[in-house]
Amino acid sequence: MKLWGGRFTKETGGAMDVFHSSIAFDRRLYRQDIAGSIAHAKMLAKTDIISEDDADKIVTGLSDILADIEAGKIEFSSSAEDIHMNVETLLIQRIGDAGKRVHTGRSRNDQVALDMRMYMKEGCAETKARLAALIRVLLNTAKAHTYSVMPGYTHLQKAQPITLAHHVLAYAEMFHRDVGRLDDCVGRTDVMPLGSGALAGSTYPLDREIVRAELGFAEISRSSLDAVSDRDFLIEFCACASTIMMHLSRFCEELVLWSSDEFRFVEMDDAYSTGSSIMPQKKNPDCAELIRGKTGRVYGDLTALLTIMKGLPLAYNKDMQEDKEATFDALDTVLACLELFTQMFASLRFNTDNMRKGASRGFTNATDAADYLVKKGAPFRTAHEIIGSLVLSCIKRGVAIEELSLDELREFSPLFAEDVFGAISLNTCVAERKLPGGPAPEAVLRHIEYIGKLYDV
Repeated sequence: MKLWGGRFTKETGGAMDVFHSSIAFDRRLYRQDIAGSIAHAKMLAKTDIISEDDADKIVTGLSDILADIEAGKIEFSSSAEDIHMNVETLLIQRIGDAGKRVHTGRSRNDQVALDMRMYMKEGCAETKARLAALIRVLLNTAKAHTYSVMPGYTHLQKAQPITLAHHVLAYAEMFHRDVGRLDDCVGRTDVMPLGSGALAGSTYPLDREIVRAELGFAEISRSSLDAVSDRDFLIEFCACASTIMMHLSRFCEELVLWSSDEFRFVEMDDAYSTGSSIMPQKKNPDCAELIRGKTGRVYGDLTALLTIMKGLPLAYNKDMQEDKEATFDALDTVLACLELFTQMFASLRFNTDNMRKGASRGFTNATDAADYLVKKGAPFRTAHEIIGSLVLSCIKRGVAIEELSLDELREFSPLFAEDVFGAISLNTCVAERKLPGGPAPEAVLRHIEYIGKLYDV
């Protein structure tokens, strides 16, 4: 008979047992479930709700179960439905009536909320650690390429010259914001719900602060109704994970482009590429493409959670059992993608010569030519029009601005002088953009120093 079966005259059918059971996926919560039960038992003894002797038996029994699970000695049963009932059933089998007291003053509703909050605190910490590892790799790449000029793009059209360091640091900023979002998420996850019961708390004199302190939570929940029915912290994590994946996907898209023969800015390491079954010359950037593709998977997890929760009345509903697979999948996916992307990026070989050649084409110094005229006294809109006409002429002739002679330049404006060629060189175009946030080496080095202090680089 089920531990909850006293009111029932029939057992659930075999198909219903499987359909109803969540042990196939919530088994990963065993450590959190046992830790929560140990803390709860200790509190029950301190408040004289159960005896010290029973509490000691419960703690010892649960500790032994934990050791046996980790040693692979325990096979969970779908008939016990979930990790909570599996552990409690094992405890009762091992220590007898004392085990029947562990659930005093507790419901599976506040128990599962506790387990998920504990699990996701750890999940957020691991995600942050992998983001930090990636940021450190990006900072080291930026340090090595402070002077590596490349084209910057808008609309995927060449716009202005920047450096590889400047480009990479843009992603470091994105991932740094992701760390901040996870910090915010942890703040709302770090709330201890045990003591909320099924929905209305408990008549036992539970000391929730004892459990909070034992488990290392920042605070206790203020509403028993909300505590057992809240899954906002899981939705928020999946939103954080979706944003991380979006950032990874954008970077992967660029690396896929950069590794193509049309760009040849980067070569993927063989360890993160695959070949073709028919075309022997192919080297496909599969790792980057898979990460890009898995972004949609994490978006789906977020959408699933939002959809599951959107119509649920207070308090707990069985629909909420569906929260776990989506959350676990989002966490597993983002952790795997962060790890692989970091390894892949660390192994890249950048073709800085091609990057510089790319920056020298496409009139990336046109803005600097307009700024040159402004500094000589021309209104900006006038300078913009002059350089637009100059670029059109160069396109028709198949030359770059800097390939024209001074006399040819003066056909467009008498303000051009010999110093224009230095002003519109790639190195000058980059070096003069030294405002905070710009691509000039001195600005980039300040940026690296700032982020580096936060991540011990």
